[in-house]
Amino acid sequence: MKKLVSDLSVAGKKVLVRVDFNVPHKGETVTDDNRIKAAIPTIADLLKKGARVILMSHLGKIKWGKVDDAEIENEKKKNDLKIALPALKAHLAEALGHEVSVSFSEDTHGEGLKKAADELKDGEVLLVQNTRYEKGETKNNPELSAEWASLCDAYVMDAFGSAHRAHSSTVGVPTILAKEGKETAVGYLVEKEINNLGRCVNCPENGHPYVAILGGSKVSDKIQVIDSLLKKCDKILIGGGMAYTFLAAQGHKIGNSLFEADQVDYAKKCLATGKVLVPVDNVVADSFDDPKDIKTVGDEIPDSFLGLDIGPKTVELFHKEILSAKTIFWNGPMGVFENEKFAAGTKAVCAACAEATKAGAFSAIGGGDSASAAKQFGYAKDFSHVSTGGGASLELIQFDGHLPGIDDIEEK
Repeated sequence: MKKLVSDLSVAGKKVLVRVDFNVPHKGETVTDDNRIKAAIPTIADLLKKGARVILMSHLGKIKWGKVDDAEIENEKKKNDLKIALPALKAHLAEALGHEVSVSFSEDTHGEGLKKAADELKDGEVLLVQNTRYEKGETKNNPELSAEWASLCDAYVMDAFGSAHRAHSSTVGVPTILAKEGKETAVGYLVEKEINNLGRCVNCPENGHPYVAILGGSKVSDKIQVIDSLLKKCDKILIGGGMAYTFLAAQGHKIGNSLFEADQVDYAKKCLATGKVLVPVDNVVADSFDDPKDIKTVGDEIPDSFLGLDIGPKTVELFHKEILSAKTIFWNGPMGVFENEKFAAGTKAVCAACAEATKAGAFSAIGGGDSASAAKQFGYAKDFSHVSTGGGASLELIQFDGHLPGIDDIEEK
């Protein structure tokens, strides 16, 4: 078991906390501050203990080496982490019952950052500018990692959504601190993710039948996680764009639907296990961007049409499997749910999972579009767990509970 933030003795110490403030925003306005809110329990706990808290997070992407200097500066302006300050201050004040001193460092390295960290007093917070302003962050640059590690006396990993990335702020810093004999721990958010997704990684005997629901565009994006789930699950329900490669592997016509010719043999191998269920009917249209002709067909899709959602018979089939489950893992929508004309399949999966959960099943959403869909349709609170990291949740299952940003954290 990993050391937890609650195990740390941090009074008067500088603690670097890797948080996930990669929030959706329009200009300087945060449109959904749930990720900031999710980090508050860990930050508040450290402040109550008298720690001096340094927060690091990325926001968006900076295309180092792919665009010119002018565009880099443009991307920096679009992803200025300062936008997180108002929500951070408000949530901390609410959690602690008083205003908290929260400063911001525009510097991501050098004397300016060191000075800001050194000037922190007990119970104060320093939010550092977007870690991806540093070219070496995503490369786990040793010099950058060493500089950031020198700022603190302890480290807390609480950014599950970034735990599958071996970056300076997620792996480099805790690796150095561990060698120096300094404490490292996971925060409350990561602890919750490990405990809940752990039931999908190592399903207990009384957790079967175990049903996984996978959607999304490409089979190639999920080969390794499918391989892992085939060993763990009793059934895997396939929807979304990836379903049409499986239908093609069965010899069905798929029209203009999404298709990966190089994955047909792999799909055949999966189907041969007898664990994989694919759509038996489909909602199709004559166009993705401007559909004029929408209809439901069986498992043969006309040449001029493309599949955009699972059909009612598939909904019934999947509903039956989901209700039989005692453990459910869901990652990926069943169709183009952003368009209400193709949202019925995804909404039905949400409803079925909610019904199964009320009946005693454990249900987990692996972040990403599935989490967005559950929230959009009003079912997010009906799941046992909604992960904050799509890619991280898939890799946690794929690698049997191991992630780069968690593996290097100290054991109890």
